[in-house]
Amino acid sequence: MTDQNIEHKVAQQTPESATQTRRAFLKGGVAVAGGVMFSQAASAGYDPKAAVAGYEGQKEITDPLARPVERNKLGYGVRTYPYGMPSKYEDHVQRRTLDWLTPDTYASITMSPLHQLHGIITPNGLHFERYHGGMPEIDPKEHKLVIHGLVERPLVFTMEDLKKFPAVSRIHFIECPANGAMEWKGVQVDSVQWTHGMMSCSEWTGVKLSTLLKEAGVDPKASWVIPEGSDASAMSRSIPMEIAMDDTIVAWAQNGEALRNEQGYPIRLVPPGCEGNMWVKHLRRLYVTNEPLQHREETSKYSELYGDGSAVRFSWVNECNSVITYPSPDFKMDGPGRYVVKGIAYSGRGKIKNVDITMDGGRTYHEATLTSHVLDKAWTRFEYEFDWDGSELFLQSRATDETGYTQPQAPQLREKRGTNPVYHRNAMVTWRVHAWNSDRAGVIDNVQF
Repeated sequence: MTDQNIEHKVAQQTPESATQTRRAFLKGGVAVAGGVMFSQAASAGYDPKAAVAGYEGQKEITDPLARPVERNKLGYGVRTYPYGMPSKYEDHVQRRTLDWLTPDTYASITMSPLHQLHGIITPNGLHFERYHGGMPEIDPKEHKLVIHGLVERPLVFTMEDLKKFPAVSRIHFIECPANGAMEWKGVQVDSVQWTHGMMSCSEWTGVKLSTLLKEAGVDPKASWVIPEGSDASAMSRSIPMEIAMDDTIVAWAQNGEALRNEQGYPIRLVPPGCEGNMWVKHLRRLYVTNEPLQHREETSKYSELYGDGSAVRFSWVNECNSVITYPSPDFKMDGPGRYVVKGIAYSGRGKIKNVDITMDGGRTYHEATLTSHVLDKAWTRFEYEFDWDGSELFLQSRATDETGYTQPQAPQLREKRGTNPVYHRNAMVTWRVHAWNSDRAGVIDNVQF
């Protein structure tokens, strides 16, 4: 059941839908009046006072062509905010944390407000955070990256050294493998920010890891690279050599600026499509070896026991997934009419091929339109326009990637894996839209079949 104690509703916000905005405009008497005044204002002999006559009972009837109050005084100077800030009217758009999810703030998570984002790039200030031992402050002039182990030439790089290599910039999503973990046994929370907010998508800039490994001369017997961070947790993961030598980046920049502290300043690992815990932050060393962490003293925290007794020893790639961000539990439908389903699809295996939308819980499907760039291992935006007659809906999205993998229904995933796992829950989610003639008219809930 939904935890009613969680203040999850941001419901009274204006929906994203452009057509929804048009419909609301036409339904409102004041808006219609404003439309009339605007059309008349373009004609000769227009009299604003006469245009207002008959609308005295309405609120805030103004001439849309009148001089705006903002023109009566100078605005802020160009150096008021040396680092640009969002408008004060957008201060409700924040990453947030569930206080009960983790015992402290040193090993914790803040989640991105997916329902309030646009496009495929997550602003740095809204990118989700994951700490394992708190956020360190590292002087880049003192920071070093060491490559050692089964290599011909152990190397030590300064930040200046790294930036002398040819750089690449790539747009990729990052997702914590525990994204959606609260929903394995049933519905827990009613917000896209809580069900899917442990992910973001950015442009990452740095040097390819394969370039650095080739510089060091990898021993042919080496099959693993173990990165380690400088933070208090000394975060480490086992990475197969084929992933390390593929498209993995040692990144120092994100969305055009230096990494922020919470995103791994001054450098982090970026293995596209892989679990977020492999994107080791505050990267200090890369140990090249012929055995993974699980064969050493350390015990991996990321193996999972399935319901049938089998276990997944290693997992790396985040499977194809999608979520409808509007309509969603963060909003409320405001009556029958034209709406646009909007959402995000992504796959650690490559590009999104198509997304299907169902309004009836999976009985019938409709192909959505992909409305953004379709990039490798990156978010892809989709939309589907429909007319709501006010009846009950069960909204779901189903993504398929270029390998042919299709996102499963929740019962399919539970049948295969049980309810014990924590990671890799990529099942379709269901938003129930209550009928307009019900006592919860237009309210949207997170439900599971």
